[in-house]
Order: sequence, then C-alpha cells, then structure tokens
Amino acid sequence: MRGRSERTSLGSGTTEINMHKAEFTDGRSITALFAKEGIDITPNKDKGVCKVVKRQGEKGKSPMIGDKVFVHYTGKLLNGKRFDSSFDRKEPFSFNLGKGQVIKAWDIGVTSMLKGEICTLLCYPEYTYGTAGNPPKIPPNSSLLFEVELLDFSGEELTEDGGIVRRIKVKGEGFDNPNDGATVHVHLEGSYGGRVFETRDVHFTVGESEDAGVPLGVDRAMEKMQKGECCLLYLKPKYGFGTEGKQRYAIGPNASVVYEVTLKDFVKAKESWEMDLNDKLEQSLLVKQKGTQYFKAGRYYQAVIQYQRIVSWLEMECGVSKDQQQGIQDLLLVAHLNLAICYLRLRDFSNVVENCNKVIETDAENEKALYRRGVARLHRNELSLSLRDFRHVIQVNPSNRAAHSQITICQRKMREHHEQDKKIYANMFQRFAEHDAKVAQLKRKRDGSKAGDLSSKRKQRRSQDCS
Repeated sequence: MRGRSERTSLGSGTTEINMHKAEFTDGRSITALFAKEGIDITPNKDKGVCKVVKRQGEKGKSPMIGDKVFVHYTGKLLNGKRFDSSFDRKEPFSFNLGKGQVIKAWDIGVTSMLKGEICTLLCYPEYTYGTAGNPPKIPPNSSLLFEVELLDFSGEELTEDGGIVRRIKVKGEGFDNPNDGATVHVHLEGSYGGRVFETRDVHFTVGESEDAGVPLGVDRAMEKMQKGECCLLYLKPKYGFGTEGKQRYAIGPNASVVYEVTLKDFVKAKESWEMDLNDKLEQSLLVKQKGTQYFKAGRYYQAVIQYQRIVSWLEMECGVSKDQQQGIQDLLLVAHLNLAICYLRLRDFSNVVENCNKVIETDAENEKALYRRGVARLHRNELSLSLRDFRHVIQVNPSNRAAHSQITICQRKMREHHEQDKKIYANMFQRFAEHDAKVAQLKRKRDGSKAGDLSSKRKQRRSQDCS
C-alpha cells in the first residue's frame, strides 16, 4: 500500500487515515507481518481472519450483532492490486452487522473493532469468496487484505418511529421467533439513569405483556428474537412507562428506559393458517374482551394489538353458513370501530380514517364510523369533508347532539379560515398595489428625467446655432 493520506467523513466529523504500510508485492511479506503482529479473531481460531490494529479505537465502544455500522475500507489482493475502496465512491459503506449482508470476514472483523479503530484484516478464501472468487477482479481461492476504519454504529430500530432500538449481545439459536399470542419465558433487567430497578424471570403472552407488568416495548421486540438471544432494548417513553412513569420504581413521566432481555424459551401460538374458522371466531371473542379491558384501562396501544389480531384472522375469511358470515362481519365491524376509537385517543388520525372507511364500505350508514371519521378529519383541518361526515350522521340520527355540536365547530372554523384567507389576500393585493405604484412612480421619474435631458439638449443646440 502506497504511503498516502485519504480524508474520510461521516456527518460533520472528519478523520485522517494514514495508509503508511509499504505496498507488498507478494504474499510472503504479508504473511510474515501477520505472523509477527496479527491476532486470530476467528471464533474457532483457525487463523482464517487475522487482524493488525493500526490505530486504537475508543474503549468500551464496540458494535453488537444487528447494529448498523459505518466503515471506510480499501480491499487489495496479496500482490498489492486494489480491487475496491469506499473512498472511490466518496462515502462510507454501511451494513447490519452479523446478518450475513457481507462476507464472513467482515462480520467477524468489524465485530472485533472499537469505534474509531483502524485495522488491517488478512482473510483466507473460505472467509471471503471461496473457490469461485469474484471475477474479474478477484480470482478463485484468493486471500484478501482489507484496511478498515470503523466510523460509527447505531442500534437496530425495530419500529418506524425509532421508539424501540435493539442491540444484540448474544445471538439466539436458529431462525424461529415467537409469534403474536406465543407464551414466552424471559429474564429481564430494567435500568434507568444507570440504576437497575428490576431483575426477574417472567412468563407472559406476546400481545398481553401488560398483564405481567412488562413494558410494551419488550412485548413488541419478542417477534424479532430467537431462543437464547440476549439483547439490550432502548425504549422511548411510548414503549416504556409512558406519561405516567412508574412510581414503584421511582421513574417519572416520559422517561426512556433500557431493558436487557434474554429469551429463555417460548411456545408459539397457532398461526392463522393452522386455525379453522370456528377457532378464529372463538378466539376473536376472547381477544375482543381483552382489547376492551385494555381500552378501559387507558392502554390504547395494547388494545390496538388485540383488535388487529381479529382483523388479521378474519379479513380474508368467508363463512360457510349465513350465521358464520354474519359473525365474521360483526366481529370485523367491531374491531375496525374499536381500532378507530383507539387511534383517536392516540391522535393517529390517518389510521382512524382508514378503519372507519373499512366499516363504511360495508355499512354506509354506520353512525359511529361516520362520526369518528368526521372527528379525525376535523383534526386534520379537512373541514369540508368533516362537515359532510357530521351532516351524514344527522341524516342517520337527527338527535345526535354531538354531531350537531361538531357541525357548529366546523362552520366556525370554516368562517375563521375564510376571514384569515381574506386578510392574507387583502394584504397580498395591497402589497401588489403598493409595488405597482412604486414602479409607476419610478417610471414617471425616469420619463421626466429623459424629457429634461432632451429639452436641455435642444436648448444647447439652439444656442450653438445662434453663435
């Protein structure tokens, strides 16, 4: 490798990498270097991946399985020929560690690194591209040399809102996960502000962890874990103890907490395809009761989980008999209506509208669905659509006082918006008029100036003619 300096960046940080090792022209010099300075980092110690640290990283800051890592690297054959580099693309390379997204040598090598570390990895073919190689740049049975800098890493986000972040300390067995309704046996250790506030073993049903006093975030992570896995879960308030906090543990409102969770064992619940229609109808009634229990307790996220189970079981089902078909429709209607009211309490107005639409598709005169959709649309400032929904409610039930009140609110807001628009447009037209007046005034001045210049020139000519 030629002596040179390459500048790398991630975000606002900038790091200088000195590629100071002499370029090798054969594999013997490299082998000698690694025999002297290299560390075997393979799990089975077969020397398939050896590392030489060129710059030490930050102590205590190492990535875990599943983390998203950001690296800069240069890859070479043992004869010194470069075949790839992130510097050529002028941006770091990122991947999820330990997920098989890169060659085995990289998963092993980067796992061993600290943030900010620069190292050189000597990797044998069985840990890179094997007997096939990666033509045309990498021949078959090639050992490879990589220089890698670990720039940064972050945990795996299990939810779209980033409310649950997982970092895996110990990888689990196989590929099977607990499903919704599974019974799980876990060991928990919860901490807040560096203080451990609970340590216990607990059994609970996935989707019903509230019954065992286990936070929602731990419950939601179960479907991503394997037996034997030990992970850290970073939970934002929504997935921890919410706005209430947990007095028992001296945790105040809106606190983020961390749980170390070990999944000791689990028994999966029947999947939808394993249940017959009678099972689904029977289970839906039980789940509906559980959802109502959570709703009354103000546990709206937990209630949503229950009602969504009914939808997942029944939305594609067709009853053999009229009674079965009616039972399916009744349960789906209740599930969508209850989801709508839960989402209203959670202020997730898009999901309110979506679930109300599902009801209205089959029951166009459903008073609750029309009303709840109207409220959601009102919150979204879709005033004309909201007004239409509330008027439809009055057509269905003229004595619905709440709908009458909402119509009054809609009309008032529409007048306010109209007045606001008038002011905006009035000010806009006033500014246009003032601008036009200034332009006209400047034009008159220019025209007057030109006329003065012409008059002056004519007088000057007449004066010259007289002389």
